[in-house]
Amino acid sequence: MVTVLKLGGSVITEKDRPETLDGEALATLAAAIAAADVEDLVIVHGGGSFGHHHAAEQGVSASEGIRDVDGVMAVHGAMTTLNRFVLSRLHAEDVPALPVHPLSAAARDADGDLSLMTDQVSTMLDEGFVPVLHGDGVVHTGEGVTVLSGDEIVTALAGALDADRVGLCSTVPGVLDGDDEVIPRIDAFDEVADVLGVSDATDVTGGMAAKVRELLALGSPAYVFGPDDIESFLAGEDAGTRIG
Repeated sequence: MVTVLKLGGSVITEKDRPETLDGEALATLAAAIAAADVEDLVIVHGGGSFGHHHAAEQGVSASEGIRDVDGVMAVHGAMTTLNRFVLSRLHAEDVPALPVHPLSAAARDADGDLSLMTDQVSTMLDEGFVPVLHGDGVVHTGEGVTVLSGDEIVTALAGALDADRVGLCSTVPGVLDGDDEVIPRIDAFDEVADVLGVSDATDVTGGMAAKVRELLALGSPAYVFGPDDIESFLAGEDAGTRIG
């Protein structure tokens, strides 16, 4: 049973302060992951104040690319720095986590379609490791390098690995309606289109609306939930909003 868990960038960083880690939140999540009884777990984390800040500064998005090597390395370097923070907290809890950097494992074609190598992820799982991927730059035919969001990685992994459960740990307790109440379940985007917006902080990957669209495309149940519900999700229970 494969579980794909995304730790939102806004959860593990101070997203409105460039390159600022929320160490306490990350440590709490790492402890919950270590305590969970999950057979095959893949972790993806977002960029938060590390990747998004540099991507915005460089003018790069999921569709608009750059070819300046220094700019690419600014984004990638910030993300690998955050990735090392995530790994260190997991290692402190004896989670056998190993990094997978998408810049070296993915590409987009001229139509923007993504190909992501997942053999190493599958083999890591088979050998008892916990792969940890992250939002990153990605080489893109005709565009140089564009942004690859953690959400897009989640959906690509879920399809390639035939994941049984997918979870997005966000700063909110689920997808919220117009009264800031958690929507228990979403089966179609039209049901919630009017109440979905974009992140208040800098976000080059589309906010909650993009997350819901990506998750609806999966064939497996997906959940959006807050940090307080990570134990429930990892225990196989419903958490936050179920999507699909």
